[in-house]
Amino acid sequence: MSYTFQCLVGGKPLIFEVGKLAEQAEGAVSVRYGDTIVLATTCYSRKPREGVDFVPLTIDFEERLYAAGKIPGSFFRREGRPSQEATLTARLTDRSLRPLLPKGFRQDIQVIITVLSADQENPPDILSVVGASAALHLSPVPFEGPVGAVRVGYSGGSFFLNPTFSQANESPLEVVVAGTKVAVVMVEAGAKEVPDDLLMQALRYGQEANQEIIRLQEEIREKLGQPKMSFQPWQPSPEAVQAVVHALGGKLLEALRGDRAEREARLDQLQAGVLEKLKETYPPEEIAAIFDAQAKRAFREVLLKEGRRPDGRPLTQLRPISAEVGLLPRTHGSGLFTRGNTQVLTITTLGSTREEQELDTLSPEESKRFIHHYNFPPFSTGEVKRVGSPGRREIGHGALVEKALEPVLPSVDKFPYTIRLVSEVLSSSGSTSMASACASSLSLMDAGVPISAGVGGVAMGLVTGENGQYVILTDIEGLEDAYGDMDFKVAGTEKGATAVQLDIKLKGVAFEILEQALKRAREARLQILEKMGQTIGQPRTRLSPYAPRMYRMTIPTEKIGALIGPGGRRIRAIIDETKASIDVNDNGSVVIGSTNEEAAQKAMKMIQNLTQEVEVGTIFTGKVTRILPNGAMVEILPGKEGLVPVEELADHDARRPGDVVKVGDEITVKVMEIDRLGRVNLSRRAVFQGPRQVSGARPTDSHQPHRPPPSHSGPHQRPRPHPRDNPPR
Repeated sequence: MSYTFQCLVGGKPLIFEVGKLAEQAEGAVSVRYGDTIVLATTCYSRKPREGVDFVPLTIDFEERLYAAGKIPGSFFRREGRPSQEATLTARLTDRSLRPLLPKGFRQDIQVIITVLSADQENPPDILSVVGASAALHLSPVPFEGPVGAVRVGYSGGSFFLNPTFSQANESPLEVVVAGTKVAVVMVEAGAKEVPDDLLMQALRYGQEANQEIIRLQEEIREKLGQPKMSFQPWQPSPEAVQAVVHALGGKLLEALRGDRAEREARLDQLQAGVLEKLKETYPPEEIAAIFDAQAKRAFREVLLKEGRRPDGRPLTQLRPISAEVGLLPRTHGSGLFTRGNTQVLTITTLGSTREEQELDTLSPEESKRFIHHYNFPPFSTGEVKRVGSPGRREIGHGALVEKALEPVLPSVDKFPYTIRLVSEVLSSSGSTSMASACASSLSLMDAGVPISAGVGGVAMGLVTGENGQYVILTDIEGLEDAYGDMDFKVAGTEKGATAVQLDIKLKGVAFEILEQALKRAREARLQILEKMGQTIGQPRTRLSPYAPRMYRMTIPTEKIGALIGPGGRRIRAIIDETKASIDVNDNGSVVIGSTNEEAAQKAMKMIQNLTQEVEVGTIFTGKVTRILPNGAMVEILPGKEGLVPVEELADHDARRPGDVVKVGDEITVKVMEIDRLGRVNLSRRAVFQGPRQVSGARPTDSHQPHRPPPSHSGPHQRPRPHPRDNPPR
């Protein structure tokens, strides 16, 4: 039997349907908003997975292009690996739900969200979060939800919920807020340099809207939910804990101090000593788990009681920062940003607009001109691992930096380039994504991309204790990220925030904490931007000599076909001859790109010749194509000929056209008349008498005539009829 539940969100019904689809899943819910529909299902294994120290939750977001009436563009015409949008939606869902699962739960949980219908107006990512929450809430999995999620937009001085794709593009603020009944658990935001107070208002507005979605999910569970399974997390034996504490001998606090390399060496040595002492009595896995728990407890106690960080910094102090640009001679731009033991090198590459990334997704967007890729090789943490294609984390960090930089990029009209950034993490000790934002800003300026402002970013941390006690950490490093409760990334300019991402390990975080963290993040960001500005404060005024030069010209839209030619032959011929790239838009805009300026100018001239309108008074240099008894036909533009009457071929009387010119000669002529049938009458004599050169016309004439004696016909000679009025027999 099918059951339907609904509530209004942003003035439109959000509809949950249970019992109709996927009856063998432990929890299955279809969610509809507009004409976008997703199916969320939950299943779990009956036995714990051995050898893992995390909750084995897997979120799979399956884009089906049939949902938007599309056939996949791949060779096999079948969906392949997840798109970037699908990966980001899976991460968004995971980050919203994972904090609400028991930390010691070791049974595999799989949540699959399948998009069944996409109206290309309402994004499916919000439905993914609430659908997955509802499916988990219905299942026996010990999930401490439910979770509500909305996207908040801003227009005309007021907030609104769940903007469409087009509305989101126009909004200066786009914030996804996920939360439980009592607190926010996840935030993902993109903004156009908005102040912190506006961002906080959006968070409160979104969390308030979540309450109705949470209430509806509780109603669904009350009516249809399965009993929750009993679960007791694994606990080490008290004897083992006591033995490890005794073996540590109070050395743990000292081992946690210093920089990362020294600290890790001491901790490894200390743990190896404890294992050696106790390996005959207790399992190594139990000893390692107790050691890690004791290290985490000691780290948090020192921070909460003494306010002392492992590296000795005050709570609000940044690590030492350095910035460099122009490191790589043949790239179009490069920037190196170092903060403590975190170091990122970002390289900029500029290309023509035809090199935009083509998208084959459920989004209405078909291409993107700005791309940021983030690479995290194993040597950045001193480890040996397999090197392969980027994982979800790399894709997520790359997209976050894209979001942070997009508001400061020039429009395609002002800067007609495709822009690709690649951030190579060379050393990692916390907040490599925010270091990538800083390095990317430096690299863009070094490349001469006219960004409107520099972008910096910082990650804020949190450690909580009993009775509401907490400390906020500025610029967290690796250990503070691992043992802390929050990773709150904030990027932006001096004017305001451009990207925000909140991940927590708690079951929620208070607005008071977020507000303080945002304030401190701004203070830190201004310091970072000041340091970056000392290296390069403005974009370079010239591009790299190895970057392509882009030139824009406009042709009449009715001439686009003439430029492209039958089967694209004409435009391909220009590209083959000049080695320039040519991109033609439907509005008549043509972008020519080449690393060689002479080649670009040649391509522009060829395009101009193909598309230029013939007007009376215009001067052209063309080739003689035919000799007629009454004159010479001259090709002034590709495919466009005009007649030069014999008496207009020279500045003296000529009896036969062949006496003055021959086929293949290049001569300069002036348009004298375009008759009602579109025929063009030309004159060479008028050029000799006083040429009026137009842009792009060549004044040279390959066949300058000699001057014979003046004609004896005199000034009162009877005018000859136009050759076209009396054609030869």
